[in-house]
Parts: sequence; structure tokens; C-alpha cells
Amino acid sequence: MGTLHIVATPIGNLEDVTFRALRVLREADWVLAEDTRRTRILLDHFEIPKKPSSLNAHNEAERIARILEALGDARSVALVSDAGTPLVSDPGARLVAAVAAAGHRVEAVPGASALLTALCVAGLDTSRVLFLGFLPRKRGDQTRLLEQQRGRPETIVLFESPHRVAATFAALAQVLGDRPACLARELTKRHEEVRRDTLSALAAHCEAEPPRGECTIVVAGADEAEIGTAPMGAGFSATTDAEIDAAIQAGLARGESVRDLASALAAATGRARRDLYARALALRADASATRDASDDSEGDVEHDARPDAPPEARPYAEPAAASDEEAAAAVPDEPNSRRRRRAR
Repeated sequence: MGTLHIVATPIGNLEDVTFRALRVLREADWVLAEDTRRTRILLDHFEIPKKPSSLNAHNEAERIARILEALGDARSVALVSDAGTPLVSDPGARLVAAVAAAGHRVEAVPGASALLTALCVAGLDTSRVLFLGFLPRKRGDQTRLLEQQRGRPETIVLFESPHRVAATFAALAQVLGDRPACLARELTKRHEEVRRDTLSALAAHCEAEPPRGECTIVVAGADEAEIGTAPMGAGFSATTDAEIDAAIQAGLARGESVRDLASALAAATGRARRDLYARALALRADASATRDASDDSEGDVEHDARPDAPPEARPYAEPAAASDEEAAAAVPDEPNSRRRRRAR
């Protein structure tokens, strides 16, 4: 049985590499790297005579069979990313799943991580953290994802390209409100920058002075007044139909759209979005029908049905039909055409 080593490497400063990482890379029979050129810099610096092979998002699936074959021959394979810890917004998840399913050993060699490094210097709460990776490129998908985070108390960490970081700060401020945040750029490198401010201020800064290098964004979680305002609230977990119905009804009462409720519930429960969407539509229709019935009942006038009640308080009864003579006497003189219309 072979071993797949998941090896963390420095995110900028080569002095951050661990002794264990260097030993594993020296002893490995095969080194896999997201970008072989960057990995060669690390290997050459520490005089490790290895020639890495590429494993990236485009060729991961086709590489798996060869890697499993090597592990079947009891070989040692090391996986590294461009920088930091592999699999964190980087390829490798499918490989690890396949190796584990085949019964081989998967071993992590911990080390540098931009996520944890930025979190440590941001000056925000670290007791509960939510990592979003890179936000979706499409504006609609991005907005829906951020809307699901409203009302959650966790500190949010995400990665972003320097070319999009200003727009991302603006989107965060628009959806989440102008929360405290931190921009951590070029961490552990010579031009490291850690800027703390509100989301809107950071958006303005990045618009005026476009940043360079890798960017990590840290955003404060919802405060006490905000907690619970997200479609599913903080820490939502529903398992029964009754709990899901209650969550949908609460969301509808807050003015959430059926589409957003279905998406949030699907993400939180693993149920089919189509089924949740149909259920939300049905509950919204039931709520509308109930309101209409309530409005109609409020228009009815209650009367006293007691036999000794005064005439004006007794239940309304249709008067007896008037005779033709009485009806004629009750109608004042007027043109014949108008009288005929009333008779009809």
C-alpha cells in the first residue's frame, strides 16, 4: 500500500517551509505540482533533485489512474500546490477521494496557509470562521451566495484576484452591510500589506489604488442585531418536513423570495431545490388564501340572536316580497324608460 502526502509549502517566504515537508519531498518517489515551474523554485532552493509532474484542474481526472497504479506498487507520492496548503481552493479533492476509496493511505503534512495567516492578523473574531474560497464570477450567483451569509455570526474569509478585489468589496458591502473587514495582500512577502477598515472604505481604496499580488479578504460576522436575518438564520439545520415548512414560512414572513428560500434550503439540507421551490410556492399560496379568508370574515357584522334583543340587533332576515301595488306605490313618478329599467 502506497501513501499520498498532501504537503503544504510556503505562501511567499521560503523560510516558512517545515523540516517534515522537506524530508517528505526528498523521499517521495513522485512529486505532483499544480505549477511545476513554481515548485521547481522551491525544490532547487533546498537542493531537492526532483522533477515534478503537473496535476491541475484540467488534468486531475486523467492523472488519477496512473497515481493509483503507482500507489499500488507501494510508491510514495507527494502533492503540492502553487503555494500554501493543497486542496484549499486548489485541485486535489478528486484525487484524495479516489486514493482513499482505493484503500491507500492519505497523510497531511501541515504548514503555511493564506487563510489562517490572514485570519490571525485581521483583528476580527476567530472563534467561528466561514471560508468561501473564490466567489462565483457571475454577478447573480455571487449575490445569491452572499445573501445566504446575511445574519450569520461567523467571520468570513475568501480569496480574490487583485483585478476584482475592489468590485468584490463593493458587492460585500451592498449585500452584507458596511462591516469591518481586512485586506491581507502578499502575505509573508517583502511587500506584505494588511489594511483594516470598513468594506466600503476598502472598496474605495482598491478602486483608487489597485492592489497587486494575492489577496485574502476577511469580513466580520453579523452583529447581534443582524443575527437571524438570513433566509435560514445562523446555524440552520432542518431534517423534518415540519421544520422545513417552518423555515419557509418564517422566510416568507420576512419578505424573502421563493427562489432564494429554495436555494438556501437546498444548500442547508441537501434536498432537491425543485421540490423545495414547489413547497415554498404552495405555502405562499396557502398563506395568501388564509389572508383573503380573514379579510372576508372581518367584513361580516355580528348580530345578537337573543329573542328579547331589540329589532336592530337581531339577525338580518330577508323582508317579505312586496305586492305589485306596494312596489308601484314605492316608486316615484319618473319617465317610463327609467321605471322599466328599475323593474328589470
